[in-house]
Amino acid sequence: MDTFDGKNILAGLEEIAIRAGDIVKEASTKTKKITHKGRIDLVTETDIAVENLLKEELVRLLPGSDFLAEESAKDTELGEFTWIIDPIDGTTNFAHGLPFVANSIALWHRDRVVLGVVNLPLMGELFSAREGHGAQMNGQSIAVSTASTMEQSLLATGFPYAIDEHLETILKHLRTLLPLTQGIRRPGAAALDLAYVACGRYDGFFESALNPWDTAVGILLVKEAGGMISQFDAKDAYALNSPTILATNGHIHAELSRLICED
Repeated sequence: MDTFDGKNILAGLEEIAIRAGDIVKEASTKTKKITHKGRIDLVTETDIAVENLLKEELVRLLPGSDFLAEESAKDTELGEFTWIIDPIDGTTNFAHGLPFVANSIALWHRDRVVLGVVNLPLMGELFSAREGHGAQMNGQSIAVSTASTMEQSLLATGFPYAIDEHLETILKHLRTLLPLTQGIRRPGAAALDLAYVACGRYDGFFESALNPWDTAVGILLVKEAGGMISQFDAKDAYALNSPTILATNGHIHAELSRLICED
């Protein structure tokens, strides 16, 4: 498949994402069946239900496409067209009744993400982007913030599941940045964090040990909204398997990178 209709595929994807979000909304008021992938890495039956819906509907939307999905990912390689899916980003939030929950769905084409959506079903917000056509929230164009100093900036971060391996680095970053900024938030869903950078609610976001399905849509949203993406060291380009991510409005990128990377 050499060409595809990105505009219509994104429109169809938005409709599918809303249906996926309806599953989350319906399940949010019910008792949740929870299992553990790790000590603090949870999965619910709703994760599985959403992933199954997405796989069924997305292959109809784009026949022949492949999938890289959190709850069933093994050795899947990115093909010509691959949907990168996190059915529920923020499963721990969902399990505890917190609304910071996202359906994250990106379309990878050949060597990059070309379109995708981050749906926040419990908050009524749908973020979408298509390469070269900007980013939107609920159909309205969005842009990154204009903050240009740490003192003006509100940041976000996240904590990896393997917390013991990263604890000292996390604490170092907090000690460095908390006195210099307006604060640091940690909602617990990277797709939401990146969408919030894209729409200007956060001025920057940084985290370690994320997976492709955590960031695939968010990096496109930030770029299309005028922001910047790299690894912690701004000289290092970000790829879907990079160990760290730094996303900002662009104005604070170099300074935040310096502060995070300094010994």
